[in-house]
Amino acid sequence: MSVPTPIIAVGAGKGDTMATDALLTVTNLCKTYGPQLGCEGISFTMHPGEVLGIVGESGSGKSTLLGCVSGQLPATSGEVVYRAACGEVDMNRSPEQLVRRVIRTEMGIVHQNPRDGLRMHVSAGGNIGERLMANGERHYGGIRRKAMDWLERVEIDADRVDDTPAHFSGGMQQRLQIARNLITNPRLIFMDEPTSGLDVSVQARVLDIMRNLVTQLSLSMVIVTHDLAVARLLAHRLLVMRAGRVVEEGLTDQILDDPQHPYTQLLVSSILSH
Repeated sequence: MSVPTPIIAVGAGKGDTMATDALLTVTNLCKTYGPQLGCEGISFTMHPGEVLGIVGESGSGKSTLLGCVSGQLPATSGEVVYRAACGEVDMNRSPEQLVRRVIRTEMGIVHQNPRDGLRMHVSAGGNIGERLMANGERHYGGIRRKAMDWLERVEIDADRVDDTPAHFSGGMQQRLQIARNLITNPRLIFMDEPTSGLDVSVQARVLDIMRNLVTQLSLSMVIVTHDLAVARLLAHRLLVMRAGRVVEEGLTDQILDDPQHPYTQLLVSSILSH
């Protein structure tokens, strides 16, 4: 199944005239943990309306890369430049207050474990409402109505607005986390293994919701996954990582249908053999 066409063509590299339209530009990014390498020499450009997939086996560095480009981890060297509404923001060198404001108002992060992205003993409506209040909304009735509307958009009964996530299933918790992040209309969403640990039927439901929202809202998104089926369904373009480095990149269907690097070939063949 082919992914939806992005608003702006993908795959622009150095010297491309579209680079000035980039939403996110990563240049020679490196992250180390003492003597241990997290990722190294990573460069890519991402445009509005694009969904970028980062794939690779466990320990390949994909979650480290996601942490650096989303502002959750400081890079050791290199640049991560985000084109915010207020202008270019270097996620490592711009004032910390500015970076925090951009993350709060223009970005969303959906964690692999919903417990990292939700307050488990605050109501579903409260979890969503906190995000709205952090962005300046104060009218309780309006916040509650919006929360209920978004619960329904992610296929959670609005009557459960006062229930806590601790009483939700894993799939519901993940869908609530998606609602919490998307309610403020962020320009860029980061997702770290969003379907990992979910049953196959629940995975399909979450992915179907995400696919529809990507299309409806023209979302820009970076998604980390070890599941190539997830990557094929959602991503326009892929970065394939091994041992902290990108070994192959390109349009999703091209990479998965005709992988060039031996490691990518191994990944694809291992999926096909199951």
